[in-house]
Amino acid sequence: MGYDEPGRSGSAEPTSGVPAGGADTVVDDSRSGESGPDRFGVHVVWETLLLLGFGALVYLLWREDPAALRGNGLRDLILDVVGLGLLVMAAGLSLRTAAVNLAIGPVAVAAGLHFAEQGDRGLVVAVGMAAAVAALGGLLLGLVVVVLHVPGWAASLGGAAGVIVYVEQRSAPVLVQGDHDPRAIAGQLFVGFAAIAIIGGLFGAMGPIRRLVGRFRPVADPARRRGVAAAVVTTGGYVCSTVLAMFAGVLVASADGAVTPAAGLDWTVLAVGAALLGGTSAFGRRGGVFGTLVTAGAVGLFFTYAQTSGWTVSRWAVGGVALAAGLVVTRLVEAYGRPASGPTARPVSPAGGDPANAGGWAVPRPEPVGDWPPVLPTQQSGGAADPWGGRRWEAGSRSWDAEDR
Repeated sequence: MGYDEPGRSGSAEPTSGVPAGGADTVVDDSRSGESGPDRFGVHVVWETLLLLGFGALVYLLWREDPAALRGNGLRDLILDVVGLGLLVMAAGLSLRTAAVNLAIGPVAVAAGLHFAEQGDRGLVVAVGMAAAVAALGGLLLGLVVVVLHVPGWAASLGGAAGVIVYVEQRSAPVLVQGDHDPRAIAGQLFVGFAAIAIIGGLFGAMGPIRRLVGRFRPVADPARRRGVAAAVVTTGGYVCSTVLAMFAGVLVASADGAVTPAAGLDWTVLAVGAALLGGTSAFGRRGGVFGTLVTAGAVGLFFTYAQTSGWTVSRWAVGGVALAAGLVVTRLVEAYGRPASGPTARPVSPAGGDPANAGGWAVPRPEPVGDWPPVLPTQQSGGAADPWGGRRWEAGSRSWDAEDR
């Protein structure tokens, strides 16, 4: 924001201008944000490497157990990938808004338990009730974060504790009531998940949407509020991520046929680690297009390969490795994905001038200075007598004596 200097234009109203680079260089915070669009090359390179890793896992699984990629084995693999992918998408969405939702794992377990107990009442009733509760919980969590302006990880961790209390009221596995087998529509589920992940990534790559979604990301003092738009987007992110986690829990429960009560934080670590590994920044705003889809598929393939190989692999272990690697990816994304360095655009005053200092006050540029006058005036040449000449000290008659005479 720029201000005219009082006394020069007669106005002290705030004015805003568009930087010289055009609409693409407008930032979400003109006082301390970065000007210019994010660079996307780092995401292209990283997602290419992820795709190569995905292909390597497909080859290894094919060599180990070709049946896992055919028929019922492929359907089971698809359901595992979609269930995990919904959780990764929920984590990635909340990370994009710079307010990560750590309650997604417990929410998935709680939703699976609810669906297992209420499945005999019909799919619409059971899932509808769970979706309504999840949306309300996400809304309350988002309001706590934006109204109190507190870190999302802390508030969502408190929400996760409340959900775990609900889960711990069960002490034994719960069988899914009713006849719900999603294997018949596994292909459609995967296509729907892939479409949502890719379309969401494409929208998130657009400059205006990218800045809007990540507006809650602090750019100076983290305690400074980021405005109404940031509050609305962040709250919406919590609602959507909680509902996505609910759908993930329902899908996993219907595919397994039973739900074991657990805290579910291992699912949170795995989902957040996979989202970071897919190229979503831990600081918010920045992320790729295909990273969520490819990473979810790669993790699902790894679990299937480990099972066919007879390995005992914990979700905690895989999630921890993914989280550690994802933090390195975040560093790369932040270092090579930020706007290209260049001259910083300054706010423009109504008169077209530039602010001359960091405070944002429009001080006019100084006019060029002309030639300075000489230090001493030009001496006149002629018969002027030197007042300090030697004649004044002569021993002879003095001039005033002649005048007296």
